[in-house]
Amino acid sequence: MIKVFLADDHLLIREGLKRLIHAEADMRVVGESDDAGAIANALMNKEFDVLVLDITLPGKSGLEVLKDLRAIDHEAKVLILSMHPEDRFAIRSLKAGAWGYLTKESAGDEIILAIRRIASGRKYLSETLAEKLAGNLDIDRSKLPHESLSDREFEILRFIAMGKSLTEIGEMLAISVSTVGTYKSRILEKLNLNNNAELILYVLENQLID
Repeated sequence: MIKVFLADDHLLIREGLKRLIHAEADMRVVGESDDAGAIANALMNKEFDVLVLDITLPGKSGLEVLKDLRAIDHEAKVLILSMHPEDRFAIRSLKAGAWGYLTKESAGDEIILAIRRIASGRKYLSETLAEKLAGNLDIDRSKLPHESLSDREFEILRFIAMGKSLTEIGEMLAISVSTVGTYKSRILEKLNLNNNAELILYVLENQLID
C-alpha cells in the first residue's frame, strides 16, 4: 500500500486528489494539512511514503518546507504539485530536493504515475521538463533574473509581493527586520528594480504568486 500525505491549502484540491488516489486499490491518503509543522511531524513519524506538496502554503513556501523536510530526512519523497507552469518553479524545486514536479493541470493518470514512480524510489519528470533538462533549453542563456536568487531571497520576494510588511516577514521567518531589509536590498539589486511597485509588477508578470 502506497501511503500519501497531501499538503495543500485548498480544500477542493485536496478532496479532488483524495478521490483520485482512493480510486487506486494500492494507494490511500493517510493525512492532509497546510501546516508546515504538521507536515514535518508526519515525516518524523514515518506516516507516509510520498508527500504531495503545494508550492504555496500559508506563512511558508513549499520550497522552504521542502528544505526543512530534507533536514529531517534527506531522502524524503516529495512530489511538488503546483498551479505554476514548469518553467517557473520546476528546476528550482528539483534542485531543492523534490522527486518530481507537476502542475495542477496535469492529467489524473500522470499524477498517479508520478506518485507510483516516486514511491518506488525513482524521480519523475514530465516529458516537457525532461526535454528541458536534457539540453533542449539553454537554461543559462535564457535564465530569468529571479532564478539567480537564493531560496530565502526568492521566498522574501514572494512575501513582499503578497503585501507582507518587513516586520511580518521577519516574524514568519524568525529573523530580524534589518535582516529582511538586507535581503530586500539584495533582491532589488539582483533584479535591477528600484522599489516595491516594480518588484510587485515583476512578480505578477512572471506569475511567481497565485
